[in-house]
Amino acid sequence: MLIYEIIIDKTMENTKNTSLSKLVPVMLCFFAMGFVDLVGIASNYVKADLGLTDSQANIFPSLVFFWFLIFSVPTGMLMSRIGQKKTVLLSLIVTFASLLLPVFGDSYALMLISFSLLGIGNALMQTSLNPLLSNIVRGDRLASSLTFGQFVKAIASFLAPYIAMWGATQAIPSFDLGWRVLFPIYMVIAILAILLLNATQIEEEKEEGKPSTFGQCLALLGKPFILLCFIGIMCHVGIDVGTNTTAPKILMERIGMTLDDAAFATSLYFIFRTAGCFLGSFILRQMSPKSFFGISVVMMLAAMVGLFIFHDKTVIYACIALIFALFECFCCYFSWFPSFSALF
Repeated sequence: MLIYEIIIDKTMENTKNTSLSKLVPVMLCFFAMGFVDLVGIASNYVKADLGLTDSQANIFPSLVFFWFLIFSVPTGMLMSRIGQKKTVLLSLIVTFASLLLPVFGDSYALMLISFSLLGIGNALMQTSLNPLLSNIVRGDRLASSLTFGQFVKAIASFLAPYIAMWGATQAIPSFDLGWRVLFPIYMVIAILAILLLNATQIEEEKEEGKPSTFGQCLALLGKPFILLCFIGIMCHVGIDVGTNTTAPKILMERIGMTLDDAAFATSLYFIFRTAGCFLGSFILRQMSPKSFFGISVVMMLAAMVGLFIFHDKTVIYACIALIFALFECFCCYFSWFPSFSALF
């Protein structure tokens, strides 16, 4: 009997280790998912290097998420055919290519291609990575694992402005790339993620029934609830990308900061985005979702008005922090579909 218990304990330990060995490569993929957030600070540096107008520079973040709009539905169909792991690997390869191109220069055309590939890779990854994780972690631990994955993603988002700033100011070896040293650093991590995930065996659950067609996916917008969710997501991405890109510009125009100093605003943005995500999950347990939604939106609008009228550095930082702390709280609320539908 004792021998039997030892065997069972050893088997459980091996199973645990196997799950951990599968979880690490997937979490590294979450880190790679955060590469897309470098678009905010990168577009500001490209604007400075090439002497672009705001209209020309704003094409970069718009282009990244335009491809997400185009590829999100087809990626779901592709994932049904080739599997989740292969789709994630494909996304990492496309992301690798997008990070490789800026090493050879920073011309306008080259950066447009690079940012387009970054958007395509991110669309593939965002669509397939969460389902892949659900094959490794199940039950009650899935929600916490997804939250941890977003935390890992936020680390990459948070580090991007600092790496670019350190490269621009020669605080780290930049190999004559300046702020663009950010790309090869993240490229190496993307290669590591490709190698680890490719070497990891993950059994995927087969989907029952036929895969949805493109027309069936678009037909869902005919349902009022789905349409409202779609509009909400558009607002989500608009506020996210818009403030990520323009926060450094506001500090540069109103206070006279250099781009290297103003890059801190982007890092501040990601710090409070992460904090707001965790804070919102706790507040929603104690407060009415409808009241929480209303208070968050009103305070977020007040902070956005503050960005329009104030010229003090501390107040601007506070407005940026408040927008994204409340913004991520709102996202936590928005993810509660039953509560969201109760508003309407």
